[in-house]
Amino acid sequence: MLKELKTTLIIAELSANHNGDFQKAKELTEQACLAGADVIKVQTYTPDTMTLNSSKEDFQVKVNEAWKGRTLYQLYEIAQTPWDWYEDLEKIAKSYNKIFIGTPYDFSAVDFLEEKNCPFYKVASFETTDINLLKKIAQTKKPVVISRGMASFEELSLAVSILKEKGVNDIAILHCISAYPTKIEDLNLLTIPEIKNKFFDVVVGLSDHSLSVVSGAVAVALGAKIIERHFILNRKDGGPDAAFSLEPNEFSLMVKQIRETEKMLGKPFLGTTESEKENKQFRRSLWVIKDIKKGEVFTKDNVGSFRPAIGLEVKYLEEILGKKASCDIVKATPLTQDLIYSFVSF
Repeated sequence: MLKELKTTLIIAELSANHNGDFQKAKELTEQACLAGADVIKVQTYTPDTMTLNSSKEDFQVKVNEAWKGRTLYQLYEIAQTPWDWYEDLEKIAKSYNKIFIGTPYDFSAVDFLEEKNCPFYKVASFETTDINLLKKIAQTKKPVVISRGMASFEELSLAVSILKEKGVNDIAILHCISAYPTKIEDLNLLTIPEIKNKFFDVVVGLSDHSLSVVSGAVAVALGAKIIERHFILNRKDGGPDAAFSLEPNEFSLMVKQIRETEKMLGKPFLGTTESEKENKQFRRSLWVIKDIKKGEVFTKDNVGSFRPAIGLEVKYLEEILGKKASCDIVKATPLTQDLIYSFVSF
């Protein structure tokens, strides 16, 4: 599936941007489809499978402005997408011929998504080092997409090797910076071809937490085949992930730029395209620039290189000089082979 992608797979991550409102979640799903996403994704977990319900110091969130002031349990309680929404949101996506998937964060989530026939799995950056979860996902034998936020080469290598050992051969690695939002100067998009070089048999892509709408197109130009972005109806709605989510018009613009980039990239080709052929006439060729009598020698005084390209190619000038005219030739006549004695270069 992933290795057979012909065009960029664009994923809209709904994350916590429904703010616990089922109607908003449905609208998010529909608007993401209309904005050009190929895949609609939700995060599949419960607070109890993510962390302990504790207010001890270790469980207090002290980073990222949108997350501060809560315990981890409180954050995930707010951010979760109720599992009983899945089927209704999936129906909306399928009505637009879009794929709907969930990101599992624990064994029970994998089992739930398997029941829903999730076509492929996404592993979030924070779970890249969860070896047991990777083994559980790998048992499904389905394609796996991994975000590499924070992961070292060694950690990523281990994750990929575990998946392969368990029989997963269709793997994608998304370059990702786990900073919320990500500064554009921290994106380091040249990591994308580097990942491809180091993991030559994987698909590469980008999971972006910046607010740039250009990064997707740049990533595609660098070889990305999957682009994932958080999607929100309006950042003013607030929420844990609002600060690094794209609004519908921004997402649509990103999709447009990606599709245009795909067209621009085309395929390697050295030659004349169909659209260029009509303009080849405006190249230079050899022209007679003074009246010439039969038997007169061609010199730089009576032959020159000018537009349009009707006469012999300019590369033959040195070969022609010193040869004689086969007939009288008037000024502004394109110099052709039949006008020259003993010209047999082609």
